[in-house]
Amino acid sequence: MNLPNKITMSRIFLSIFIIILLIFPFDATGIIIPKVFINEMLVVDVKYIIAGILFIIASITDFLDGHIARKYGLITDFGKMIDAIADKILVNSVLIILAASGFISPIIPVIIIVRDSVVNSIKMIAGSKGQVVAAIKMGKLKTASLMVGIVLTLFYNLPFELYNLKISDALLIIACVLSIISAVQYYSMNKELIFEEEL
Repeated sequence: MNLPNKITMSRIFLSIFIIILLIFPFDATGIIIPKVFINEMLVVDVKYIIAGILFIIASITDFLDGHIARKYGLITDFGKMIDAIADKILVNSVLIILAASGFISPIIPVIIIVRDSVVNSIKMIAGSKGQVVAAIKMGKLKTASLMVGIVLTLFYNLPFELYNLKISDALLIIACVLSIISAVQYYSMNKELIFEEEL
């Protein structure tokens, strides 16, 4: 296993730790996680702040593994597969947990997961026909908006929340819109390939 793959695997383990941190019933086990009062109007559960910091670290590894793999010619089929899996474990799991905890609307993870399913299906069909579907700019913008939106949500939208600016919500909504647009673009760019008759 080369270095980029090891970094990717570390993201999976970090993602699992984040999931456990967010869903573990600390109160039921008598473990007290401190809460902080911000500006005497916002109660912040420290576990979400910790999860936010870990999410940032995990997101950095997502950039790092791909950069190292491309720079040193260490791209492998296993690396491509495990990288995609690691991304979905990190992002989709956290989105579902945030929705279940009432931080965000359930429609957000639904849109993101459905979009990913559509795009991955298109890529799978292309791959079966020996074609590669390259990432598009709209998809990259979606990912950037989504990652920053998730981090801000885990950080209780601070410091913007103190000024009643719902930046985290806005970024997640933008990510959903870009998700839909990029899915349509992927389909439009590959519809001939999708409906191409097998010889």
